[in-house]
Amino acid sequence: MSRWRLTGTVEKPPRKRRSRTEFALKEIMSSGGAEDDIPQGERKTVTDFCYLLDKSKQLFNGLRDLPQYGQKQWQSYFGRTFDVYTKLWKFQQQHRQVLDNRYGLKRWQIGEIASKIGQLYYHYYLRTSETSYLNEAFSFYSAIRQRSYYSQVNKEDRPELVVKKLRYYARFIVVCLLLNKMDVVKDLVKELSDEIEDYTHRFNTEDQVEWNLVLQEVAAFIEADPVMVLNDDNTIVITSNRLAETGAPLLEQGMIVGQLSLADALIIGNCNNQVKFSELTVDMFRMLQALEREPMNLASQMNKPGMQESADKPTRRENPHKYLLYKPTFSQLYTFLAASFKELPANSVLLIYLSATGVFPTGRSDSEGPYDFGGVLTNSNRDIINGDAIHKRNQSHKEMHCLHPGDLYPFTRKPLFIIVDSSNSVAYKNFTNLFGQPLVCLLSPTAYPKALQDQSQRGSLFTLFLNNPLMAFLFVSGLSSMRRGLWEKCQEYLRKINRDIAQLLTHSRSIDQAFLQFFGDEFLRLLLTRFIFCSATMRMHKIFRVGKEHY
Repeated sequence: MSRWRLTGTVEKPPRKRRSRTEFALKEIMSSGGAEDDIPQGERKTVTDFCYLLDKSKQLFNGLRDLPQYGQKQWQSYFGRTFDVYTKLWKFQQQHRQVLDNRYGLKRWQIGEIASKIGQLYYHYYLRTSETSYLNEAFSFYSAIRQRSYYSQVNKEDRPELVVKKLRYYARFIVVCLLLNKMDVVKDLVKELSDEIEDYTHRFNTEDQVEWNLVLQEVAAFIEADPVMVLNDDNTIVITSNRLAETGAPLLEQGMIVGQLSLADALIIGNCNNQVKFSELTVDMFRMLQALEREPMNLASQMNKPGMQESADKPTRRENPHKYLLYKPTFSQLYTFLAASFKELPANSVLLIYLSATGVFPTGRSDSEGPYDFGGVLTNSNRDIINGDAIHKRNQSHKEMHCLHPGDLYPFTRKPLFIIVDSSNSVAYKNFTNLFGQPLVCLLSPTAYPKALQDQSQRGSLFTLFLNNPLMAFLFVSGLSSMRRGLWEKCQEYLRKINRDIAQLLTHSRSIDQAFLQFFGDEFLRLLLTRFIFCSATMRMHKIFRVGKEHY
């Protein structure tokens, strides 16, 4: 438990907080005369504000100590943190004049409070996968920009304040990327670039290279899509790939499918050379959006996310809960897997998405067990050989930084849906179902034809098919742009294809029953139909017919 965890209401601030308030009052005295000249009411306003400010900082810092896995331990703590920030935000609005005159409240300090609230909403989205809270984060970040809360920071000779401003921009960009607000992203990148240039000219800093790298990463992230959709005036159309009402093929009357629902997903990214921004690779970003519905607007009630839900009346989660793991170690990955497995509700599915560099065995093995075909890379501190594949240096030992198919066997005790996008996805081909629970493995090609321009740095073609099948199809067909009207016609054809695939699956007498057991969930149904479309495209397209490793 966090060392900042508080219970109940604290009637009076501890001595440490009171001393900070006394310091603030001394500052007031030095600039505004004797302490006796300050009315008691105004003195109490400053004291209460300092107390709320200190308490909010302590609670916010305590969020770092909460475990990143598990879905219950953090809820009450987030609730208390939201409550304090709600009071702090309303307090500074109601007493702005007194705080300006007596405390010397600066606009960047108001911006810092708003930025913290935006961060709270963003982290609440990460915890719950509820996309509506991204809109709330955007509202606060956008207000900071519109009201120019950080405009005076550059006039102060304090580099740490400028860094706060730069970090705000980076966080705002992440939220806009997740909301597909690409026009805002481009404006923010330009503003951030100007701010970094001013920052590096004014201060002799050591972090100039790091901030320029941030700019490069976000620029590469924006340009990752291989196909542009254009309006008649050649402006780019921003498309969303989240699940819409018309997204997944509807189940027709009489279709016999399972009642399982996708509850948890682990999205793992460990490709060595792939574009990433803020510990989110392009593949992770695309899969994340494929497992979310379009966000709805929420009323801006800061304490709403922190409210404890009734234990006996669970509300339906619109999106499956997700863990985003960027280059996790084997122990980290296993810890999150175990936590997700433990909390998986009845009649629910755990999805594991692996976007990772392949780990290949060297030499022949006498056996062909679940640890003899290699697997995919987990994080290690040593350099990658050839930038792509890990090979064992000692043939008598298996690679320890590898997730083998056998490592996932314990989790097949519950319904498991696995997607492997890797140059060694074939290692998972002979995945044994030991416990008879529903199990499906969707495997990527291990290589792509030379005729296709290498796009691995901008994301995998396989994952692009699962996220945006039309864009992937156009790329395979050699197209780099398409007019909006034609794009929408093609999308209608694709929806018809998905309906046809759904009918073929549910009417088939020879199909593995696991597919049908997963088919009742909208997200899994869409992934399955997109996978079949991807497979059919690759098997029928002439440039993929060179070798079976291409599909």
